[in-house]
Amino acid sequence: MRIGILTGGGDCPGLNAVIRAAVRAVEVDHGGEVVGFHDSWRGVLHDEWEPLTVDRCRGILPRGGTILGTSRDQPYQQPDGAELVGAAIARHGLDAIVAVGGEGSMGVVNDLHQDGLPVVGVPKTIDNDLAETEMTFGFQTAVQICTDAIDRLHTTAESHDRVLVVEVMGRHVGHIAVWAGLAGGASLTLVPEEPFDIEEVCRRIVGRHRLGRFASIVVVAEGAVPVEGTLDVPEPEVDRWGHEVLGGIGHQVASEIKGRTGIESRTTVLGHVQRGGTPVAFDRVLGSRFGVAAVDAVADGALGQMVALQRDRIVRVPVADAVGHLKTVDREMLRTGALFSSPDPGGRGVPRFSRD
Repeated sequence: MRIGILTGGGDCPGLNAVIRAAVRAVEVDHGGEVVGFHDSWRGVLHDEWEPLTVDRCRGILPRGGTILGTSRDQPYQQPDGAELVGAAIARHGLDAIVAVGGEGSMGVVNDLHQDGLPVVGVPKTIDNDLAETEMTFGFQTAVQICTDAIDRLHTTAESHDRVLVVEVMGRHVGHIAVWAGLAGGASLTLVPEEPFDIEEVCRRIVGRHRLGRFASIVVVAEGAVPVEGTLDVPEPEVDRWGHEVLGGIGHQVASEIKGRTGIESRTTVLGHVQRGGTPVAFDRVLGSRFGVAAVDAVADGALGQMVALQRDRIVRVPVADAVGHLKTVDREMLRTGALFSSPDPGGRGVPRFSRD
């Protein structure tokens, strides 16, 4: 057996666990070899690679990021991209390429499979928004980082009687926000699945502070949006890959809270710190299971498949089933999070708040 492996899209904790496990499965179980392509599909297209062995992968399990590097480049950005991928597979004598990535990367895997190329997908995203898998590695680490930050922010919020708005990742879904908000005891959590009314947010904050709780944590997913017509939000820029450049909603929410209620409000944007550092045990284990399962799929000729976690078992699903729609936060989780939010005190409008 001889396979290629690459990591695409944004980095996340647990990628090295996948690489390490796949290399070990190929070398130990099959007596084969692994070609590691650098910087995602860019390495395939430009023939930039290195041989991966068990020795090369020693010590990488607890490391964040990816030893192969990553990028958002993909074959279909150029007319002959699929042909170049096919040429690389032939040149290196590969049985398949194992691509580790998020929705965009799995879309590429699906397209390459439709074009007759041997590929297998491994789901990766800290947002946990890929369909057909109950969990993606990196998500639990991101939630833990956010929860640790919220725990620390509680003490400073209480010391200064402030509202602290914490902006976390979550472009189209609010899994990180809901989990971290629930685990960290947030007063309110705003997610893309449910547009927020800034008047209601302020009313709940005022009601909470009137009860003598002079500190509030508001968790906001970067993709959270207000109810149409309730708050003017600038149109986001679009990067060269066609993705909206998000970030800033936390600052806007904090500014509105302060302006409408008079309560001092500050913002903490966790940003890329959520992607960095050592993966938690769950993500190391899940990444390892995915790496072994991807190699098994190649060995069985199960091409065009994506490995996935379902009911604590690693299964294979057609990659076509995993793309085209996102896994949003389900109603039960949204309800559970809402149960621990600040109650709505009722009434109309938002009175200004001042503490004697």
